[in-house]
Amino acid sequence: MCGIVGYIGHRDAYPVIIKGLERLEYRGYDSAGVALYDGETVNLCKTKGKVEDLKSKAKSEISLKGNLGIGHTRWATHGVPNDVNSHPHYSNSGDLVIIHNGIIENYESIKKELIKREYTFESDTDTEVLVNLIEEVKSKENVMLGKAVQIALNEVVGAYAIAVFDRNKPDEIVVAKLGSPLAIGIGDNEFFIASDASPFIEFTNNAVYLEDEEMAIVRLGKEIKLRKIKNDAVAYPNILELQMNIEEIEKGGFDHFMLKEIYEQPRAILDTYRGRLLADQGLVKMAGIDQHLDKFLNANRIVIVACGTSWHAGLVAEYIFENLTRIPVEVEYASEFRYRNPIITKDDVVIAISQSGETADTLAAIKLAKEKGAFVFGVCNVVGSSIARETHAGAYTHAGPEIGVASTKAFTTQITVLTLLALNLAKEKDLFTDAQFHEYLTELETIPSKVEKSLESNPLIEIIADVYKDSTNCLYLGRGYNFPVALEGALKLKEISYIHAEGYPAAEMKHGPIALIDEQMPVFVIATNKGYYEKVVSNIQEIKSRKGKIIAIVTEGDEQVKELADHCIEIPETFESLTPLLTTIPLQLLSYHIAVMRNCNVDQPRNLAKSVTVE
Repeated sequence: MCGIVGYIGHRDAYPVIIKGLERLEYRGYDSAGVALYDGETVNLCKTKGKVEDLKSKAKSEISLKGNLGIGHTRWATHGVPNDVNSHPHYSNSGDLVIIHNGIIENYESIKKELIKREYTFESDTDTEVLVNLIEEVKSKENVMLGKAVQIALNEVVGAYAIAVFDRNKPDEIVVAKLGSPLAIGIGDNEFFIASDASPFIEFTNNAVYLEDEEMAIVRLGKEIKLRKIKNDAVAYPNILELQMNIEEIEKGGFDHFMLKEIYEQPRAILDTYRGRLLADQGLVKMAGIDQHLDKFLNANRIVIVACGTSWHAGLVAEYIFENLTRIPVEVEYASEFRYRNPIITKDDVVIAISQSGETADTLAAIKLAKEKGAFVFGVCNVVGSSIARETHAGAYTHAGPEIGVASTKAFTTQITVLTLLALNLAKEKDLFTDAQFHEYLTELETIPSKVEKSLESNPLIEIIADVYKDSTNCLYLGRGYNFPVALEGALKLKEISYIHAEGYPAAEMKHGPIALIDEQMPVFVIATNKGYYEKVVSNIQEIKSRKGKIIAIVTEGDEQVKELADHCIEIPETFESLTPLLTTIPLQLLSYHIAVMRNCNVDQPRNLAKSVTVE
């Protein structure tokens, strides 16, 4: 959610921070702010609105000088989005300045106690309470800032990533993490602080990702000092060399990140199976699986936990795993999993899926599963993320940075990883002949080119989008492997165009949704020639007889559906279990074009955040 950027070093801090905040806009936010320290004065500017609004306001209202600064994009939790509730926040003395991502759950009781001690508060935020708690500890215990932060954080309940500085110590920033991500970039006598590496990638390739309940003091002329918050134990930084490059986080000539990422899917899928899918050798090689093969082969069941688009990928994987491996699979919303006292045993394998690797509900589900003794396998996109560190083993999708809030290439690459995993297990269980296995691997190798072929329908899809851009409701129908794709298609339309949409198994239409169908209702039907084709055709006929508008996703060369549908979008033929990798492409493009035509903010839809780091 909230975006954090900080800098201390020899450069002007303001350009670094503003550019960094712009790169974190994908996280979703409603206000922004910056605090700069020039050695004498803290210049603070914050505003409701976008980073562009902050730039205009800062230019006219404050000095932009200073080699130390922190910046923030806020997604409102405590207090409405306005200038006062925006970060950064001062302590009462004005000495301490803080930015914060997360939620302090016991802030009200702390606030009441601080008010008794004559502290005053301007905002409604939990963050202003935290900075004043740190100040109170610093004064009362007569300790340095780092120690005061440590003591204060042992008194709070909740999640946080914070950066705080003291204007009396202009050479250091103190940072800490629990639940919300925080990275420290290490340069030449300069440090960068951010929610992820994108704000500082052009300055350094070296980064430290804080673990939960760790804090760090970054001080000019010194090495990073890491401590465990709970017990003050010394921690040692694991400095990672970043693989990201600047081109990956720029639009590259596309109008929006979402469109760029839709078109990146052929390469992303290829990168995801590169080095893992060896069709000529008849092998699938995945280190995270090979080292723990017995856990999967002896599993009583697989439980998949995820949220949003990743949950839909998990639903596709349920069909794939049960069909290919004959292992029972359950798919759970991570947000519900931990609260319903689930029955988990040491003989279960839990697969946790998350694009960012920081989804709070999924992390909580992982911790619960580990407590119950299950083996936990992670699937995520971000190297060094919390889920990558919390799980027993896992696989990266290698999709590259996904900046658009509405996830696209994460969905297809997650399905690719999970398909590779299922194929590996099926082979180990002798459920394939060598010829069948080779045929499957060879077909999977063709998917990137078939996605490219599917993208060629973009001009037709843009025409269809123009017809339905003013719709108020839409239905999405699919069966089997493509039922989750119908859910995902509806989610994409809701997320970025704000049109109400629902996805259903096509056969369930008769059990309620059919009552909604009239000449004003667009119905998007996935009707590929595999699996339940005849049944879906019957569903289409039922829609047509009630004058619904039918937009069908069909296999190349289809004639039967074309006679019934108002519009048809073709995809190349492939195996039934691989069709979701193709059928989702037209639905992503439809959502994109409809949103653009409705003048919606495609990359930063209202109220949404890319990385949901609070429960």
